Amino acid sequence: MGILYVVATPIGNLGDITLRALETLKSVDAIAAEDTRHSSGLLNHFGISKKLIAVHEHNEHQSAEKLLSQLKNGENIALVTDAGTPGISDPGAVVVDLVRKAGIKVVPIPGVSAVVAALSASGITQNGFYFHGFLPASGAARRKVLQSLKAQTVTLVLYEAPHRIVECIEDIAQVLGSERRITFARELTKTFETIYTCPASHASAWLRADANQQRGEFVLLIETEPPQEIQEISEEAQRVLKCLLADLPLKQAVALATEITQLKKNDLYELALALKQAY
Repeated sequence: MGILYVVATPIGNLGDITLRALETLKSVDAIAAEDTRHSSGLLNHFGISKKLIAVHEHNEHQSAEKLLSQLKNGENIALVTDAGTPGISDPGAVVVDLVRKAGIKVVPIPGVSAVVAALSASGITQNGFYFHGFLPASGAARRKVLQSLKAQTVTLVLYEAPHRIVECIEDIAQVLGSERRITFARELTKTFETIYTCPASHASAWLRADANQQRGEFVLLIETEPPQEIQEISEEAQRVLKCLLADLPLKQAVALATEITQLKKNDLYELALALKQAY
């Protein structure tokens, strides 16, 4: 049986294609592409002439069966998308899943990744990230998904299209918090590549100030919520809180302790819970 090669292609600068990717594209019997017209430009640039098969989100299941048949007949096929790596917020996963279940060999030909490129140039020092890809197009659905992502304790990585970028950023500020730091990685590897970091509260104004910054494809890196400053609670403040807890309900004791000590209510509340549990 044949082999399915999953080939990463450039996200902009054609010079980013790997030697192994070129060798693979030249050697296979056919190339399955998300947009055959787009991939023709890439192939023509490198002097590669191969049979192209369309595999996009509207025909992926049907095309997967066709590709499986060709692989069973001994053909080697390369799978590509318009840019980047197939199956990563792009068609390809359905094909790979069906082919692997049939026991046919799948070989990754790694290369450019917009996610990794953005992270590498961001300067974000937090360990780990959560890649979500594209958010829903409608505002209500988008905010619902953002709410579900709010508890993540690592950097969020999103993709966004230019015609939705402003409203997406405004929803991020509203749902995730205005102090979240966002890094915009726009048009990576292309002429107007932009990498810019600011708090979510400033992001919408930055985008609106220059319409050119609303063009192109975006990778958004959203850092975790800034740690809350913890106030030191003095021994005297602790003594006041203990005395109040002895005679009053917890919430009332915390409210009075806040007024007396001028400390943060949340900090005193956490201490009161700990004192209650201790006794």
